[in-house]
Amino acid sequence: MKSAVETLNPTRVRLTVEVPFEELKPSLDAAYKKINKQVTVPGFRKGKVPAPIIDRQFGRAAVLQEAINDALPGLYDQAVREGEIKAIGQPEVDITELNDGAELKFTAEVDVRPEITLPENFESIEVTVDAVEVTEEDIDSTVEQLRERFATMVPVERAAEAGDTVVVDLEARIDGEVLEDGVAQGVSYEIGSGRLLEGIDEAVTGLEAGGSATFTSELKGGSGAGREAEVTVTVTAVQVKELPELDEEFAQTVSEFDTLEELRADTRKRLEERRKVEQIQEAQTKVLDALLDSLDVPLPEKLLEAEISNRKHNLEHHQLPQMGLDLDGYLSIQGKTREEFEEEIDQQAKRGIKAQFVLDAIAEREKLSVSQDELTEHLLRRAADSGMAPDQFAQQIVQGGQVQALVGEVMRGKALASVVEDAKVLDSNGDVVDLEDEEAEEGEESAAESAESEAEGAESGEARD
Repeated sequence: MKSAVETLNPTRVRLTVEVPFEELKPSLDAAYKKINKQVTVPGFRKGKVPAPIIDRQFGRAAVLQEAINDALPGLYDQAVREGEIKAIGQPEVDITELNDGAELKFTAEVDVRPEITLPENFESIEVTVDAVEVTEEDIDSTVEQLRERFATMVPVERAAEAGDTVVVDLEARIDGEVLEDGVAQGVSYEIGSGRLLEGIDEAVTGLEAGGSATFTSELKGGSGAGREAEVTVTVTAVQVKELPELDEEFAQTVSEFDTLEELRADTRKRLEERRKVEQIQEAQTKVLDALLDSLDVPLPEKLLEAEISNRKHNLEHHQLPQMGLDLDGYLSIQGKTREEFEEEIDQQAKRGIKAQFVLDAIAEREKLSVSQDELTEHLLRRAADSGMAPDQFAQQIVQGGQVQALVGEVMRGKALASVVEDAKVLDSNGDVVDLEDEEAEEGEESAAESAESEAEGAESGEARD
């Protein structure tokens, strides 16, 4: 077999392949064998029909077609290896010549990874991130959230006011008919929280237990999502929130500490640890953005089109329906036009694919590898993020053929970490940020994983190679 590579543009090549006919013999034999099992010819036992009879009865062209279909994937893979092509996605194959008994010629156009010229190091990158600071007000706010969590609801015999919690029964009608899923009972709602239907705050304010009101509102979910409905709300109870006293007893109830002072000290420590992780994640994101902005990386057109299409499909057919929304409703909530939405999807897809290419190039140059321990640790973290048991998550990854994608995530995380190590990261106070922090390990791959989620199509395209 002979093959030649022609560069069509920085991200696409055409392979021209010539195959002597004798190299097709294994595929021809397999084709005759396959057809033999499928056909019945009078005078011959099934599976024992001679090749000339098959040619005469069913046509040599059918046999050749079967043989070529069998041979092409292997021939294409061989040409890719010989040409040292970093192919992405599926090729467009065109058989240009087939001379029975002589040779087969075909071309294959395929997207390839662009060549990326990386700087020798990344010391010129400089970013500024928020300083890790915890104020007394921050601690007060966190402790107050604890009080809210341990608050009790106390019924009151008066009309409902803003900030009260009411227990209500709801009934929604459209065109005078009660919806099958339009009845709810015993729903707790804090007036002013905006967590239920528009108009409910005005309807229940001033009502005592047993009082009812009717209002019109656009339904957010269910069978009537997006439609105007007449909603009847009946208040069955009015409650106020009673917060626990902020004292030693409270500290002992909500924590392992004996005193409020110890609880506040622990709260400060936890806030500092959390903000350190957030600082590391911010540093990684900003360093990655700075790196991507400094590099010119051509993107394969078809890969980009597929990624944009995948993102739109996932949003419109999976994510939004789960929220009871269509695209128009989503855009209305976001305050975006379709043109702005299209531009946002386009930019996110471009950034994600570019990030993958750049981080992969760094990993290749630095000869980075992934150990089993690193892969296992990453798997455990991803399983926790998804809310799945590690064994269940691992099984899903294996069955979905996504092990290499997981390895890629870890590799890109390590590549990004090496860039951040070279870069200069200052906090908002002008101090150099210490990135060698145990608490940072949890967030080490966050920016790289974000790039992964932005370019799932790129990953899936490469997985098919």
